[in-house]
Amino acid sequence: MTVGGLSVGLAKAPARRSRRIPPYVYLLIAVGALAVVSTVRVFTGATDLTSSGTVQAALTAAVPLAMAALGGVWTERAGVVNIGLEGMMVLGTFGAGYAGYQWGPWAGVVFGLILGLVAGLLHAVATVTFGVDHIVSGVAINLLAPGIALFLSKLYFADAPGGGQKQSPRLEDAAKVTLPGFSDLMGTIETKRWFFVSDLAGVLRGLTTQVSLLTLLAVVLIVATAWVLWRTPFGLRLRSCGESPSAAESLGVNVYKYKYLAVTASGAFAGLGGAFLAVSSGQFRDGQTAGRGFIGLAAMIFGNWRPGGLATGAGLFGYTDAMALRSADAVHALLLLLGIALIVVAAIQYRSGHYVLSGVAAAIGVLFGWWFFASDEVPPELVGAAPYVVTLLVLGLASQRLRPPKFVGEPYRRGQAV
Repeated sequence: MTVGGLSVGLAKAPARRSRRIPPYVYLLIAVGALAVVSTVRVFTGATDLTSSGTVQAALTAAVPLAMAALGGVWTERAGVVNIGLEGMMVLGTFGAGYAGYQWGPWAGVVFGLILGLVAGLLHAVATVTFGVDHIVSGVAINLLAPGIALFLSKLYFADAPGGGQKQSPRLEDAAKVTLPGFSDLMGTIETKRWFFVSDLAGVLRGLTTQVSLLTLLAVVLIVATAWVLWRTPFGLRLRSCGESPSAAESLGVNVYKYKYLAVTASGAFAGLGGAFLAVSSGQFRDGQTAGRGFIGLAAMIFGNWRPGGLATGAGLFGYTDAMALRSADAVHALLLLLGIALIVVAAIQYRSGHYVLSGVAAAIGVLFGWWFFASDEVPPELVGAAPYVVTLLVLGLASQRLRPPKFVGEPYRRGQAV
C-alpha cells in the first residue's frame, strides 16, 4: 500500500510476509476446539464448560481486558510502550463510579473514558515531549492512579448513600439486548445435552441473550481499529511511527502528533475498559481491576499486536475467569482441557522446530492431565488464580513468530536519524 510515497521510504526494512490464513481455516479451528471442549464436557459432566451462562460471563470478563489490549495496540504501533494501562483502567473505574451513580451508566462510561484519556495524555507528555523512559512513566501512572482513586473515593463516596471509603454507591447497568426467538430455540437445544450440537447452541445462546450494549460497542471498536490502522492512510502513518519514525518524518509525517494521538487514544480505551468493569459489576470498588491491565498487555502480545489476535487472548481469559466464578467442577475439568490444549501446543511447536518449548509444553500438559485424574477437585485457594495461570501458560507457550513494531519503546527526538 502506498500513501504519499510512504511505503517507498520504508522499503529498506523489508519483512518476510507470512502466508495469509484463509477464513475457513479459522472456522475449522473453532469447530475443532468446540468439539474437544464438548468431549471433555461429556466425559467430566461439567455442564458449565459450554453453558450459555458461562459464555455470558465470559463476555463480561473479556471486554475490559480487550479494551486494555486494544489501547496497547494503538500506543505500541506508534512506538510507545504503555504499561500504565492498569492505572488508566483504575481511573476509568473511579470515573464510572463517580458519574454513573449521579447521571446514569453512559455518563459513567464517558467520564471513565475521559479520565483514562487524561492519564494517556500525561504519559504522552512524559514520553514523547520530555523523553522519559516509557517503563518509568508507565510505572509512575500505575503507582499514582490507585492512590488518586482511593483518595477521591474517600472524598466523594464516604457519605454518599450506599457508598463507602472504598466503594461507590450502586450503579445502574447499561441496557441489554436479546435476539428474540433465536435465543429461546438455542436454549431448548442446549438443555438436550447432545454432543457438540447442544454445546454449539449454548455458545450461540450466550452470544445472543442479554448482551450489554457496552459489549457491542467493544466489538465495534475492535473492528473499527482493524480498519483504521490497516486500511486507511491515517493508520499507515501511525504504524510508520513505530516502524521507522525517521523515515516517516522525512516524508512529512508529524511523528510527535501521531504518537500523541495514539497514546491518548490508548488511555481512552483503557479508561473505557475500567468503566465497563465498574458499570457491569454495579459499582466502583478499590482494587477492582485486579491486574487486568497487565493481562491485557499479555493478550496484546499473544495477538501479535493485532485486534483479532488480542480478542482471542481476551476471550481465553474471560472464559477461564467465568468458569472460576461459576463452578469448582468446571475449574477441575479445566485441568483436563488445559492438558489437552498444551499437548496440541507441543505438537505445533515441534512441527515448527521449537523442540525445547515443545518439550516444556508437553511436560506441563501431562502434569495437568495427571492432576485431573489424581484429584476430585481443585483447592479453593487456587480457583481464583485459575484464569491468570491458564492465560499466562497458553499465551507464553503458544506465542511464537511474534513481530513487535521495530521502534517500540525507543526514545525518538525530532530530526533524529536511525
